[in-house]
Amino acid sequence: MTDLSRYPHLATIETPADLRKISDEELPAVADELRQFLIESVASSGGHFGAGLGVVELTVALHHVFDTPVDRLVWDVGHQCYPHKILTGRRDRITTIKKKDGLAPFPRREESEYDTFGVGHSSTSISAALGMAIAAQRKGDHRKVVAVIGDGAMTAGMAFEALNHGGDAEPDMLVVFNDNGMSISENVGALTKMAARAMSSRRLNALRERAKKAIPRQSFFGRFFKRWEEHAKGMIVPSTLFEELGFHYTGPIDGHNIPQLLAALRTVKNLPGPQLLHVITTKGKGYAPAEQAQIEYHAVGPFDPQAGLVKKSGPSKPTYTDIFSDWLCDMAAADERLLGITPAMREGSGLVRFSREYPQRYFDVAIAEQHAVTLAAGMACEGAKPVVAIYSTFLQRAYDQAIHDVSIQNLDVTFAIDRAGVVGPDGATHSGSFDLTYLRCLPNMVVMAPADENECRMMLTTGFEHPGPAAIRYPRGTGLGVPLQRELETLPIGKAELRRRGHGLALLSFGAMLAPATEIAAEMDATLVNMRFVKPLDEGDDPRTGAHPRRVRDAGRQRRGRRCGQWRGRMPGGARHRQADPAPGPAGRVPRTRQPRGSAHHGRARPAEHPSCDPCAVPACGDAESGYGLSFQRLLAQQKRRALRGVFVGVEPVRDPIQPPFPSPSLSPHRHSGAGRNPVAAVCGFREATQEHRRLSRPLNVFATGFRPAPE
Repeated sequence: MTDLSRYPHLATIETPADLRKISDEELPAVADELRQFLIESVASSGGHFGAGLGVVELTVALHHVFDTPVDRLVWDVGHQCYPHKILTGRRDRITTIKKKDGLAPFPRREESEYDTFGVGHSSTSISAALGMAIAAQRKGDHRKVVAVIGDGAMTAGMAFEALNHGGDAEPDMLVVFNDNGMSISENVGALTKMAARAMSSRRLNALRERAKKAIPRQSFFGRFFKRWEEHAKGMIVPSTLFEELGFHYTGPIDGHNIPQLLAALRTVKNLPGPQLLHVITTKGKGYAPAEQAQIEYHAVGPFDPQAGLVKKSGPSKPTYTDIFSDWLCDMAAADERLLGITPAMREGSGLVRFSREYPQRYFDVAIAEQHAVTLAAGMACEGAKPVVAIYSTFLQRAYDQAIHDVSIQNLDVTFAIDRAGVVGPDGATHSGSFDLTYLRCLPNMVVMAPADENECRMMLTTGFEHPGPAAIRYPRGTGLGVPLQRELETLPIGKAELRRRGHGLALLSFGAMLAPATEIAAEMDATLVNMRFVKPLDEGDDPRTGAHPRRVRDAGRQRRGRRCGQWRGRMPGGARHRQADPAPGPAGRVPRTRQPRGSAHHGRARPAEHPSCDPCAVPACGDAESGYGLSFQRLLAQQKRRALRGVFVGVEPVRDPIQPPFPSPSLSPHRHSGAGRNPVAAVCGFREATQEHRRLSRPLNVFATGFRPAPE
């Protein structure tokens, strides 16, 4: 634990209420202690670093001027929230960030009342603050609402959508525009260039303030000066843009000068309507190495503050991001149609080398995931072959574009999806937990999950050569260290790989789960299949019996189709029909019509007053044609008798409302036991899972934490 005796001011601050008791003159000393405490804490445990150092003075000033948590303070993204957490009662736990049962690396509503809105993705703060301000006004509350957003997050369209609405709604709110020229990497785009001109406008702002005092605002000269001011600022600072959107612009001011910050915040606090305060800060302020290497010090592991970050010596296994980076440059050399696109994640997605070797074919679109995907679609329309390098969690923001602009039109766009699956310390906002589900249901989309580095390289080539949309999802971190083939080879689409032939149990592995599945398969003498393709799923022969699933499925239809259609009131082909009286079956039998479970007539013939309906038929997951027609009650009975036939291994459940979720109907652990489309995926504890399956008497879904009963 940090020795607080070296931080006398900080030691007295448990909540912002304590901070507000400190005089203005002492606040610079508080800021200095807070910065040193932050350096010491993050150096010992790791975490986001540079962004927090850049907003120390701003954080102190905001909590000193505004009555938090009554006044709402909304941080954008949350990289810069560490000083905020230290001042709001979490000082002694700050070293637990990114650790089990520790603090979240971003603001989280469940963690503190001072975290008014949970974040992790960018450009949400203005929308959230606007919603809070409108709701407060409707209730008659006079609390203040403040959004803090960086110039990197301001490049996203969502921020301007909120500004556009806020200027029209005219709520009492403040947007603090934290301008440091950086997001994770350097900011790009025309807006960034415009904001950069504000650095040279301080003389103009000093002249403006003197003129305000000398000339009455409502006089002829005051109104004339106001119009002249707008035109003059438009040539130098970005104020006109915000003024035209309906926000009163103040600034720019030095974001590291506490007296200036206090004066500006107290002024805009009492002004009605939407306000925007432009502050100029430096990412990594107060720690020289972080100021000079802002990208490297954005997020760090534990390090020695005296020595700074030291690169590890010796060879190390390449990460999946490194594999993608090398493949992209190799493929660009082989095919000049390749274009690389990233939404402000050059370093994280592995495009640094590509941006240097092929600058004319590299496109950083800033934090604009929606634009990135549709930009790629437009390029594909003209014969280019774009590769969109994006985190799984950020692709969620462009889901409509992936559907509407790429998949439906069957355009040749390759998605290189990094950080797929669990990402560990970054928390729920950055986990790639949903891409399997939301990509599998897209038309024309091919989805692949590599089991190792070489397979990742081959799948990237396969997706690039495929004349349609393709997604290759790979996890964070290093792989198994397998040798790489330098040739750009492809894989047959939709074909799995049999890794081991065993007896009884079949393990079907998707992606990086193959390594632990290999050990389990050897221990249990189970068949192991590396599925490779999440979509399309391989419907080849059963690796245990060699039987083709279509023959098994057709035989199942012959055995069950008549029974399912007859007993569930279906016509041939699966269509429902009504009948006044039970009709004899093909063998001359009159099927017994069952009643709702728990009713007086359950298990007996239908009473005469209900001749035209069959309320007792329990819906099954399918119809007679697909062979999924067994009732739920019969399924329960069968599951009590039958052991698990196969287990799917992956990262999360695979669901598809259009296609069956199993790679092979004959391999389905429930296909012949009547469970229909109940998916099984992503099991970790195989031995415990099989025992749980035998114990429970209802359908099961399998998740990354093991088995759990499906909701009835």
